[in-house]
Amino acid sequence: MTRSMTAFAAFSTNYGETEVKWEIRSVNSRYLEIHFRLPEQFRSIEASLREYLRQSLSRGKIEISLRINEGIKQSQLLVNESLVKSLLNAVNEVEQHMPASTAFSPMELLKWPGVLQEQEHAALSEAQLLESFNNVLASLTEGRLREGTKLKCLIEQRLDALMAIIDQLRAELPQILKRQETLLKDRIQKLVLDVDPMRLEQEAVLLIQKADVEEEVDRIEIHISEVRRILTQTDPIGRRLDFLMQELNREANTLSSKSIAILSTQAAIDLKVLIEQMREQIQNIE
Repeated sequence: MTRSMTAFAAFSTNYGETEVKWEIRSVNSRYLEIHFRLPEQFRSIEASLREYLRQSLSRGKIEISLRINEGIKQSQLLVNESLVKSLLNAVNEVEQHMPASTAFSPMELLKWPGVLQEQEHAALSEAQLLESFNNVLASLTEGRLREGTKLKCLIEQRLDALMAIIDQLRAELPQILKRQETLLKDRIQKLVLDVDPMRLEQEAVLLIQKADVEEEVDRIEIHISEVRRILTQTDPIGRRLDFLMQELNREANTLSSKSIAILSTQAAIDLKVLIEQMREQIQNIE
């Protein structure tokens, strides 16, 4: 299966009143690069997250962010009863030395540090965070697969176009070589008055051999077949496809340098355009 390195996924879930929201962004890269943006209290799970990512992905620059939203808290204030009792005892002792008209407000007592405490929610467990992370990772993997399927179709379309050019060139090649041989002989005869017919034939054969591109055409066809085969594999294929694009481009350049007719020159140009288009798409394949 062809998988892209470019994708985005988000997943959110609630554990009680706490919302957990994951986001993952993935772009192309030669290697697997992982970057986290996690709340400080959850840094301890980075090692587990990296292991999950390495099991699912082999290439790409991956950015992972985690946000924790507590939501609206209700009935969160608790009274420290033991502290209140201690304060009241202290107030009673102080009141014995104060005028009888002195009034004491309960609100002043509540202002004392530590009397009111916030009720803490149950802490998120590592298992809960990893469970929610697996969901967003599965979504990212599916997105990379969908994108890869589209890239595969684009590459196959260009492979078909390459083969159409190769088939046309192969069909016209014998006529091209024959016309070139006739042209070379005519030119030599015009330039040289006295020439050995055998030597003329030998020189013409050598020139035609140098201009023969059948070997390059064969290799291009072989590379096209190999690209098609690799596109059906389940392992990461981006690096192998990139290497084959280099080989295809090399053969197209040789074809261009040996060109002896407008048809073969145009074929070489068209081949290089299609190969470059494929190479750009392959940069995004895992």
